[in-house]
Amino acid sequence: MPLTANDPSRKSWLEVPKNSDFPIQNIPFGVFITKDDVVTIGTRIGNYAIDLGALQQLNYFEGIELTDDMFMQDTLNDFISDGKKTWRLVRNRIADLFDADNAKLRDNVKHREIVIFDLADVEMQLPVLIGDYTDFYSSREHATNVGKMFRDPDNALLPNWLHIPVGYHGRSSTIVPSGIPIHRPNGQTLPSGETQPVFGPSKRVDFELEMGFITTDANIMGEAIPVGEAEEHIFGMVLFNDWSARDIQKWEYVPLGPFLAKNFASSMSPWIVTLDALEPFRTESPVQEDPKPLEYLQQEGKHAFDIKLQVALQPEGGEENVISNSNFKYMYWSMSQQLAHHTVNGCRVNSGDLMGSGTISGPTPDSFGSMLELSWGGKNPLTLSDGTERTFINDGDTVIMRGYCQNDEVRIGFGEVSSKLLPPFKKK
Repeated sequence: MPLTANDPSRKSWLEVPKNSDFPIQNIPFGVFITKDDVVTIGTRIGNYAIDLGALQQLNYFEGIELTDDMFMQDTLNDFISDGKKTWRLVRNRIADLFDADNAKLRDNVKHREIVIFDLADVEMQLPVLIGDYTDFYSSREHATNVGKMFRDPDNALLPNWLHIPVGYHGRSSTIVPSGIPIHRPNGQTLPSGETQPVFGPSKRVDFELEMGFITTDANIMGEAIPVGEAEEHIFGMVLFNDWSARDIQKWEYVPLGPFLAKNFASSMSPWIVTLDALEPFRTESPVQEDPKPLEYLQQEGKHAFDIKLQVALQPEGGEENVISNSNFKYMYWSMSQQLAHHTVNGCRVNSGDLMGSGTISGPTPDSFGSMLELSWGGKNPLTLSDGTERTFINDGDTVIMRGYCQNDEVRIGFGEVSSKLLPPFKKK
């Protein structure tokens, strides 16, 4: 089925600002509340939110097999379950409806008033009900940096790292959309030089620059997904900030790995950008030859995506400071390898499941994806434009992550995921 929605020459009759992340070639999917307190599934073109539930009620999806309430739900899970053929048909139809040369909706003022909202007039929600969340550890540069800091600089990577996409099962209950503030967590830490732990607020709250991918119903229990088929089961991607408490993590992660240091909060961007929209931005993954992965993880072709990523830190009442510029293409293990490994033992993957890439760090210090690396464990503070220094995140700081792809013809972006760190929670 052709990807007509991706036609780079297509223009919309809706105004799209120059360098917008959301031209008509993007057509992401999300969930929002309208100013009339109606929850609906929607898409975005420029700075307009488009009510797909209203479009469906007005019969603009005629000819596409959809349940009557497909877009009048509060999550995308059922739509994602319908599979790639339906996703592509819907994206193509939306692109046609909003094409500059199509008068059907453009010239129907009454329908436009029902369907189209200014983005400022809607409230974005989590786009999916996340049943399960897995976080990987797939950036070679990040894993090497952490190994140098906490283990042996000459043997920074653990023996299994180049053989498997390392991951752990996280907690979905504290994943929130962009704009929702989070609280500094409490927990046990072991102060330097001490032998007994103490309890209190984390002193080393950190961000992790990640991308996440959302799956469809991929398999039945016991069934493995071949690496060559994995992308058929990936709906799309989001920006993802997997907040971390490094001092809690250091004390608790042996022998079973991340727990309270990771599950207190994760923030994701509200618009899911489909793999179809990202198709023009495929690129080569890092070479995997020494060692070569086992056969079930071997793949050919371009399975990485050239997504430019940026992190900014904004002190309370101050201006943004860009502190990192990275790229998703640096990831050693691809999404398809991650999903193939995740299911090789028969683990079931469902619609709306979220897989985090793990921290994305590049080869240079200005491309590192966490404060842990940028300040090198707190030894090299970052100086902000207001003269203050940071080794980790202070209360009142807002962390903002942005990401986009761009070639000579089109720019496809994710918008941003922005979250403010508040002091520890106190019950009123």
